[in-house]
Amino acid sequence: MQQIPATESRVGAAPHGLPRLLASSRNHAHAVDLRTHRSTMQIPPLPQRRPRFDLIDAVDAAGLRGRGGGAFPTATKMRAVTEGGRSPILVVNGAEGEPASSKDRMLMARMPHLVIDGALIGAAAVGANEVIICAERTSIKALNALEVAVGERVQARERFVPIRIVAIPPRFVAGEESALVHFLNGGEAKPTRVPPRVYQKGVKGRPTFLSNVETFAHLAQITQWGPSWFRQLGTDAEPGTMLATVSGDVTRPGVCEMAIGTPLTDAIGNAGGTNSPIQAVLIGGYYGTWLGAADAAAATMSNADLRSRDSGLGCGAVVVLPAGACGLRETARVLTWMSTESAGQCGPCVHGLGALSSTLTALAAGQIRPGMLDDLHRWAGLIDKRGACSFPDGAARLLRSALQVFAGDITLHLRHRSCSSAMARPVLRLPKREEVVWR
Repeated sequence: MQQIPATESRVGAAPHGLPRLLASSRNHAHAVDLRTHRSTMQIPPLPQRRPRFDLIDAVDAAGLRGRGGGAFPTATKMRAVTEGGRSPILVVNGAEGEPASSKDRMLMARMPHLVIDGALIGAAAVGANEVIICAERTSIKALNALEVAVGERVQARERFVPIRIVAIPPRFVAGEESALVHFLNGGEAKPTRVPPRVYQKGVKGRPTFLSNVETFAHLAQITQWGPSWFRQLGTDAEPGTMLATVSGDVTRPGVCEMAIGTPLTDAIGNAGGTNSPIQAVLIGGYYGTWLGAADAAAATMSNADLRSRDSGLGCGAVVVLPAGACGLRETARVLTWMSTESAGQCGPCVHGLGALSSTLTALAAGQIRPGMLDDLHRWAGLIDKRGACSFPDGAARLLRSALQVFAGDITLHLRHRSCSSAMARPVLRLPKREEVVWR
């Protein structure tokens, strides 16, 4: 059987422009079935035998980086897995504990076959003989769509490695890679100390190729249309497109696809624009940072640009805060929620996050005591890089950006005066907390 290099197109002409990942969902309110997926995305069934390392080379040439927040080079991770010495396992991380993001849930619920294609191609690339796709147990539409999609492939008699769909706890830290592996190995969905890294010793003690849902969707299209096609959009340093969840004070909140490097104002425009003047924009979700109105107006959706503003894309979430909201109160609400999401394994989380959230809540409410602002700055510094995982780092980062962007409101609060706004209705969404969460 002739082997077809992954860098060559196999069916029809490569699509141009946008959308890419969302192309098949344009006219479908529900999950795209297998037949529609094949005709729209033009990704054929995985052949019985496929070239192995040229797939990784194609991903490398495309410059694909993980779309889960870390932006780690995907090909580097894949090569590390192949060097593990044992048969690998592939895990699709659909844990989306970030309340401001819904892109991965949407992909699994609406385009399950694209996610499955990416997972199967990734498994072929690294030599994995098992695929596990994880989604939060509250993501009912996503779980159902994935189960139906696997059933469609069985009915179509397509050959593929075993696929297991796993429902996981809907907690923020449950999506951290070591926490997810620990859960899949029968433990609690809490981060574990590393090393070893999951690419060395993960599920069942085997090398594990673990990445998020959107990354695998991109991988499927790269291996169909090639690296050059992928690089037609985006920047040289950060090629391709990305999915962003835009919410807050916008006309049409939801998930949209854009080229990396798109102006942040255009991303907001894709959501119908704002309903009132922008006070600030939260970029990267609740693990991210606030940008003031001026910074937001000049920023682009790229890590290179956002790093110069002490920010980053993170999970791609964008939340617009209107002029009629109190940024301190909104941040205090999120920090309080984050303190309840702690795995309870280290002092920075157990004690530090509680101190940050209670003090900022008191400041936002006008309950002033001497030195409280200095305490917030000092505690944020003490928490940073001292946790058992990076979860408390995100809370400290969010707080520091709030203290900078909303400095004018802080001055008013410290003078026991109301800030420029006091909206009763919160802007940042928070999920309802479950009583039983880890197992």
